[in-house]
Amino acid sequence: MTRTARIIKALRDTARLMVGVPSYDAYRAHMAAHHPDREPMSERTFFRNRQDARYGSAGGGRCC
Repeated sequence: MTRTARIIKALRDTARLMVGVPSYDAYRAHMAAHHPDREPMSERTFFRNRQDARYGSAGGGRCC
């Protein structure tokens, strides 16, 4: 990975963390290290799961 690519990835990861989007790469690393017997979620499913956990899946949202 080039230096520019590493910088762009770091900026993207930082921006995602600032708005509360967890890292799929970190999730995959955790699953490989701690749950090698379990199939990790797809990136799309992971994103939906984290959004539901943060904002609620009932559609009512969350205040503050």
